[in-house]
Amino acid sequence: MGIEVGGLLGLIILVLDIWAIVSVLKSSDSNGKKALWVVLILLMPIIGLILWWLMGPRGT
Repeated sequence: MGIEVGGLLGLIILVLDIWAIVSVLKSSDSNGKKALWVVLILLMPIIGLILWWLMGPRGT
């Protein structure tokens, strides 16, 4: 009964990753940098999200 913690955590990470990718795509960085950030976030969802939050481009 109810949602498992792992499923809920996975859903939260998915939503945050989508938000990060949209923010990267809205940024004014070059297309190459945008592509690298998107690949990093997709291949390493948690670590990529943390790295983007600390060092990544922000949307305008």
